[in-house]
Amino acid sequence: MSDEFRSNLLGPEPTKLPAETEVYQHLAVGAHPQELVAKYPASSLLWALAAEQAWTEGRTVESYAFARVGYHRGLDALRRNGWRGAGPIPWEHEPNQGFLRALYALGRASAAINEPDEPERIEKFLNDSDPTAKTAIEAL
Repeated sequence: MSDEFRSNLLGPEPTKLPAETEVYQHLAVGAHPQELVAKYPASSLLWALAAEQAWTEGRTVESYAFARVGYHRGLDALRRNGWRGAGPIPWEHEPNQGFLRALYALGRASAAINEPDEPERIEKFLNDSDPTAKTAIEAL
């Protein structure tokens, strides 16, 4: 049996996004995500953090918008890194956490604005990506 056939039986390999070293450095010294997003607009982490802040401040529609951008930027990054629309996106790999947080934030905000079907679709996507992600995000 070929290695390719075996790997197909096991499903796709986990996708691991590259680290956003400069973004992490700026955040570590207290830079505000909304200030950084103009410099690093492809960062799902920054969009997710902006969505989380807007949510905690009661700005539901802004949270939704920030999360939607983070989600789409994350999909772009995943595809650039070999993801083909399915397969694990492990939470324990820190660079994946921005996308997973944006995905979670989008699900929460879409439920709050009564967007039909989207919260369930996103919950399934999050669980399929990594079943531990939701609990980890809620513990932050």
